[in-house]
Formats: sequence, structure tokens, C-alpha cells
Amino acid sequence: MTITPQLFEAFLKCPTKCWLKAAGERGAGNVYAEWVEERNESFRAAGVERLRSTAAPGEFVTSPPADGLKEAKWTLALDVPVKTAELESRVHALERVPSEGRGRPAQFIPVRFIFRNKLTKDDKLLVAFDALVLSGPLQREVGLGKIIHGDDQTTLKVKISGLTGQVRKVTEKITALLTNSSPPELILNRHCSECEFRARCRQKAVEKDDLSLLSSITEKDRNELKGKGIFTVTQLSYTFRPRRRPKALAGKREKYHDSLKALAVRERKTYVIGSPEFKLEGTQVYFDVEGVPDRDFYYLVGARVVTPTGGTQHSFWADDVAAERTMWDEFIRLLSILDNPTLIHYGSFETVFLKRMSSRYSFPVDAPAIQKAIEKPVNLLSLIFAQVYFPTFSNGLKDIAGFLGFRWSREGASGQQSIIWRIAWERSRDEGLKGCLIRYNAEDCEALEITAHMVARLGIQQPQPEQTGTSKEEVIRVDDLKPPFASRWRVFSSPNVDLEFVNKSAHWDYQRDRVYVRSSKRVARARRKVRKNPKALWRVDKTIECSGSNRCPDCHRRGTKKGPPRSVMHQEILFGRASAKRRVIRYQGQSYWCERCRKAFGLDERFGSGGQPPRYGRSFVAYLFYQIIDLCIPMQKVGQHLSRIFGITLNPGVFASFKESMAGYYEETQQQILRRIIGGNLVHVDETHITVKRRRAYVWVLTNVHEVAYIYSETREGEFLHKLLGEFKGVLVSDFFSAYDSFKCPQQRCLIHLVRDLNEELLRSPFDEEFRRIVSEFGQLLKSIVEDVDRRGLKKHFLHKHVASVDRFYRKVIDADHQSPAAIACQDRFKKNRDRLFTFLNFDGIPWNNNNAEHSIKAFARLREFIESGTTEKGLREYLVLLSVCQTCKYQGLDFLDFLRSGETDIEVFADMQRGRRSRSKPTTKAPGAVPTEGPADRRTMNR
Repeated sequence: MTITPQLFEAFLKCPTKCWLKAAGERGAGNVYAEWVEERNESFRAAGVERLRSTAAPGEFVTSPPADGLKEAKWTLALDVPVKTAELESRVHALERVPSEGRGRPAQFIPVRFIFRNKLTKDDKLLVAFDALVLSGPLQREVGLGKIIHGDDQTTLKVKISGLTGQVRKVTEKITALLTNSSPPELILNRHCSECEFRARCRQKAVEKDDLSLLSSITEKDRNELKGKGIFTVTQLSYTFRPRRRPKALAGKREKYHDSLKALAVRERKTYVIGSPEFKLEGTQVYFDVEGVPDRDFYYLVGARVVTPTGGTQHSFWADDVAAERTMWDEFIRLLSILDNPTLIHYGSFETVFLKRMSSRYSFPVDAPAIQKAIEKPVNLLSLIFAQVYFPTFSNGLKDIAGFLGFRWSREGASGQQSIIWRIAWERSRDEGLKGCLIRYNAEDCEALEITAHMVARLGIQQPQPEQTGTSKEEVIRVDDLKPPFASRWRVFSSPNVDLEFVNKSAHWDYQRDRVYVRSSKRVARARRKVRKNPKALWRVDKTIECSGSNRCPDCHRRGTKKGPPRSVMHQEILFGRASAKRRVIRYQGQSYWCERCRKAFGLDERFGSGGQPPRYGRSFVAYLFYQIIDLCIPMQKVGQHLSRIFGITLNPGVFASFKESMAGYYEETQQQILRRIIGGNLVHVDETHITVKRRRAYVWVLTNVHEVAYIYSETREGEFLHKLLGEFKGVLVSDFFSAYDSFKCPQQRCLIHLVRDLNEELLRSPFDEEFRRIVSEFGQLLKSIVEDVDRRGLKKHFLHKHVASVDRFYRKVIDADHQSPAAIACQDRFKKNRDRLFTFLNFDGIPWNNNNAEHSIKAFARLREFIESGTTEKGLREYLVLLSVCQTCKYQGLDFLDFLRSGETDIEVFADMQRGRRSRSKPTTKAPGAVPTEGPADRRTMNR
């Protein structure tokens, strides 16, 4: 079938419209579409007649044959029929520019007439289509076209060379469309309001319950939903799930939920998210503006002023552009006599109007109330968006006000109809048309008022039936909806207060504490707490004499005794082969005084230094943090355990003091771990979030096969990571977070992350054959590589052979021409990360996944579960120091509890001691706040 300009233009707007026109169907019922067609034809006829009148006799022709264009002598041709094998057009006018020299052919310029003042890209493509058809008989490209448009007959020159490629692609799509036996998929779009097939297509869409009925759904969203098997509005409505909004997003705007809009349509109920902050304050002025957007001309402002006594409608009219300022001044004069006016409108058209009028004509600068009203109007649509979901397919004022019961006096009244009335009035000056416009504008203001009052009432937390104008069941607050599977136990709720009280009184704890304790002596005895004897807790099990030298450590002079001997008692835990015992050890020692150095000496840290002496031994503190850090037991539970098993009660302040001392003692250990990681040839990196005092923060993990280091950061930006890894020259293994892209060292992206993402997209788009093929080829490639890794390990000698398979995969699959959005996105991802997906094939000992870092992140996630609610930044940093030590011990096969009890700070030295490779190379240092346990001889004495 031959493609004409009518089919070409229709396809640019909608493929279904092109199909219907090609099939010979004629639409009806859209007055605006008929008016546009009539205006275009009259404008073209007037333009052709004007060109004819300006041309000299003999210099223009009408409908010349296309095969004689090369030998033409005229300068202007009108209504020129041009045709090729597949394309056909009737060029409105054709200018011929004579040759400028020998060997240079004459130039032909197609001219098209368009009545609108503002042109679109589609108008330029239409001229390019004429030029493409014209290039067939001329057997050469046409490089220039013209568009004569608007009230002033403005001429726009269009360069054809930049549009020819687009025109060819469109014509190819039209050819494929028309040669197909089945019609295209019906999709409603913005052009429907201007299309003659509007009624037909909408009826079909309603019958199919098509997704395009929801005007907020984009083409991309529609394709994603169809890939999941969701094709109708009803199906989409069942996908909505109420979610608890995170505290971090409390101050941000709620996103729009298409599924909730579909649910509102299905249930014919209004859904509200949160509380729309809209209060009717001051003097409310509901205003609506009518204009001709094509000219940037406004001719009518309607203002409905609402006071406690009632509402008054005001209309300000402009006959022409010169009277626009008078209309604006009258509107400002109305605002000046009102007390604290508040302008309320619907949509962005009025916002643009206020800005343009303020810049064109300004307003009184000495009127702050008017300035505030104009600069800060209330756009009701922005309040409704994403917060109030009416059971309408769109958020247009006509749909929402119609749902609330408002009716316009003229059926089919719309903004496009008002343009027809205005143009007709300008020609005839008919007062009846002017009255129609003023009445339509006033009704828009009234509809706006009704909608605004409804939204204001919805902002109340508990709307009553008489307040909303509808029954209580028709307005549902999403915050009150229970998330699915929120609790495994049934929650009792009743509109009867007495039944609620009776149900509450039946709870187990309530009856145990309030009822049974009064009627049962056994329950009363069970509730009594057994008081423990505090003296028994500190009964001494062993006394150790700490006999120090009486020589001054500085001057080696004999010192004198300073006071009587001192003694301190410590709670300690002794570990046997399969037991743990609490013991109280008393340490006694004598302090000395040096007259020359003027200082005391003779006592070690077990006796404290000026303040309260430490009362707990190193093994006791090590056992405490072994449970918290390694076993992930909350401090409260650890305290209960110590109280029940060992009879020791610790308050939270003691825990905090222990943690601070232990973190300070092992801070250098963490730095040693970090230096070893950065100095190696492999680093795994990952990050996760944590909430610290209602503020989102991040914890990064750096690890290799042997060490783990956790680092705190206030943001997710990778700047500090660049400083930390600035000298690293090995391979960085990470996920696909963009912060790692700028590192200069070789990188390996985690292929497990990629596999998970591909699988999720595969589940979302089960019918996308192109994407399925990419995933299948990648799965086969990765499977063969992983099988070699399982047999031979991570050795370059055996893995390098797969580089050729990777290149073949890119040439065959990734570099192919794909059409589906999922396949294109996947293709772009593979191309972007080509140098980072298979780096491990060229190095020894480099894994293809980031499991080492993910395993370390899981360790922090277990700890985060019980510290996130109450920790501070300082406390979190202390936890990360101890967790770094704990995980490093695990990675090296060492016992974390034994390492803490040893008092050693270098994990490598402790590992050598444990494996018996060499003797201890330096004296054991003591942790602050802890004392060394007794030696082997002392332990044997105590056991006896």
C-alpha cells in the first residue's frame, strides 16, 4: 500500500490511527478533530491563493506532472502530485530556484502550509516526507524545505538532510504495520483528545480493561508490566501492597503508585496516603484561565471568591491582545480589595499565566498580600498527586469533579472546545459564544471549589461520613491498611469499646499479674524475687601477693613504704577443658615512694591509677565480648546470663566502659589488619547501611582471604575509599556500585550480583525471547568457567583459555541488534562492564564473586539487628574495631575468645603461638580495665 502524508502524520501520532485510516475507516464525534482539519484546509487554500496572487503570469503552474520537473521553466508550482513506488504526496507548493551556474541543477523547495503559530517536530518531518517523495522523480536529494504557518504567515526554513534518516525509519515501520494482517496494539495516549477515533478506541480499551486507560502509566512501565504478565487495570490493582514508609524518607514526597490508582478504580473508592496538608485559609480565590496556547494569549480570567457569607463569581474578558493588560489590571484590583487572598488553581496552565502576566505587566510592589498570593498560589493538582487516589482513570479536573457529582451545563465542554468557541467569536462577535465561554469558565471555578473542599476534608485524620460527602467506607486511608503477613497471630479489633476491654483483660500477662496473684498463693510465691546476699558475691577464693621491687624504676634508689599494703578484689572467670568457674581473687601489694623522683611505684595496673580500681579480670571481659561480638547476643541477654549463672549484675554503664576500653586497646590491631589488606594483591569491598540516631550512615568492609576490616562512613560516597586505597595495585573485587568505577586498579565485578539481577529481570519478563537468549548464552558460558574453577582452582594457566569464549559471546550475542527494552538494557550493562566482568581469567587467585565481602557484611548485619536502635557513632566505631578482630580470627581459624584472653594485640603473633611455630617474641601487654589471670602454678593451687 502506498504511504501518503495523511498516513505518515497519523503514524507519528498513533499507529492505531494510521491502521484505521489505511483501512478506510472514518472517525466521528470529535468536534475538535473536525475543526483542526477544516482550519488546515482553509489555511492551505488561503496560502496558495496568496502565493498565486504574488507570482507573475507565466511563472507559476498548477498540478504539473512530476516526470517533467527537471525541464521545468516556472518558478512556482501549486498542488504538485509526486509519487514513487511506495510513497505518494501532493506538495502544497513547490518553489524552483534557477541554476546558479553551469553543471549545477536547479533547486526545488517543497512548501507546506500549517495554520498553527507554534510548530512541532512532526510538522518538520512532514516537510521532510514531501522532500523524500520529491527526490524520487528528481533522482537527487532535496536539501531544503519551507513551512508557512501562523496568523502572520511566518516562513520557516527546514534543513532536510538531518531529518531524512528519521523519515525513512518511520516509513519502514509504516510498511511493516500495513503489511501485517493483524492490527497494532491499542494504546491510548495524549493525542486521543484530538483524534477523530477517540470514542471508538476508548470503548475498545474499556472493554479490554487496558492498562493505557491509566494516563499516568508510561510506555516503559507498560512494557515492564506486560513482561510480568499484567495486561489489565484489574490485574494491576491486585499488585498493590501497603508498605511502612522508612523514617529516612519521612520528609520526602511520596512516589506515585499506579497499582493504587488501579485499586481505586476497581473498588470505586478513594484512597488517601498520609494527610494532605491543605488548609482553606484567608479569602479563598478559585481561579481558572482561558487562553489560546498557540498565541500565548489569555482572554478570560474567572475568579470565584469564597467568604463565610457565600461565593461570588467574577469574570474578566479581553477582546484582543491589546485588552489583555486591562483584564490583568481588573484581576489585580479584585485581589487588592480582599483580605489575605489565597489563589487556588488546578494544573500548571495557571502557574505559567501568573508568571507571564507578572513579567509583562507587573503588579503593585507596595501590596505584599497581592505579591504573596501571586508568587505562592496553591496548585491543587500537586496536592492530590501521589496522596489522593480518586477512582478515575486520570487526575483531570473534569474526571475528579465529575466523580464528586459536578456536572457542566454543556456536554463535552473542554479546553479544546473553548478554543473553537473563541476563534468562532473572533470571526462573528456573537454574544452567545462569549456567554458560553464565560459560563464554562465559571463552572470550572465551581468544580475546583468542590474538589478543594473534598481534599481539605481528606486531610483530617478521621473523616466522618457527613464531612466527606460520601460514606465512610468509600474513603480508605492506606496507612490504616495492614501489610500482608504482618503478624502470625490474629489481631482482635472491634467497633465496640466494651469488647475491646474484655479481650485485653484476657491476655496472659494481665491475668497473671492482676488476677491469679490475688487468688493463688503458688502464683504469688512464684512472683516473689529471691534476694541474693551481696557479701557472698565478693567472698574471696584466693589471695595473691604481688611483691614488687622497692627500687625506683628511674633512679634505682631504694624507696620507702607509702602507707599500709593495698588490696583489690577482682571478679574473674577460670576456663577449664570443658568448664567455666567464677572466682574472686584478692591481690595484695605494697607501694613505695621515691624522695628524689617524687613519685610512687611498686603497684601495677591491677590496683588502678588514682580512680576506681578495675574490678573485673581480663578473662571475664573477654567472655563478655565473645558473647556480644561473636555469638551476637544482645547486652541485655548477656547481663541476664551473667546474673543467672555467675550471680554478677552489671549495669549498662559498665558495659559501655568495657567496650570503650577494649576498642581502644585493639585499635592498633585493626590498623594492622587494614595495612595488610591494602598491601596485598586482592581486596574485596562492599557496604551496607545502618541508622545511627535516626540518621542513615554506612559501614564499609575491606577483606581478602585472611583479614577483615570494618570502616564507618557518614555517606555512601567513595571519596574516603579512594584515599584509603590510593596505593593499592592489586585486583579490586566489588559489586556494580558506581563509586568503584573510577578506581585505576584492575577490577572484577561480582558475577553472582549479575546473575541475580538477570534472574529477577527474567522473572519479570518471561516472554521476552531476546532477553531470554542473552541470559541463556551467558549462563552456558559462566557454567563452563565455574566447572573449571571447581576442578582446577583459580589458576590463570587453566582459566585463560576461556577468554576466547568470552570474546565469542560478545560478538555473537552482545553486539547483536536488539529491540526489547530489557535486552537493550542488559546489552548496555555488558558493554559498560566488559573489562571488569572476566578479569579473574587473567590473574591467579582472583575469585569471580564477592562472597568474601558479602560473608563479612552478613556478620555485621547480625550484629546490627540489636545495636542499631540505641548505638551512637562513637559506640558503632568501637563495635567495628572488635568485629574486625573477631572476623579476622575466624578467617585465620583462630578462636576469638582465646585471642581476647591472651592479651596479645598482633593476630599474626598469636597465630604463630597457637601453631607452635616460634616462641613468644615480646612480653604480653595488658588490656586496660583488666588484670592478667593467674599463672599455671596459681591455677593448680586454686584447683587443689
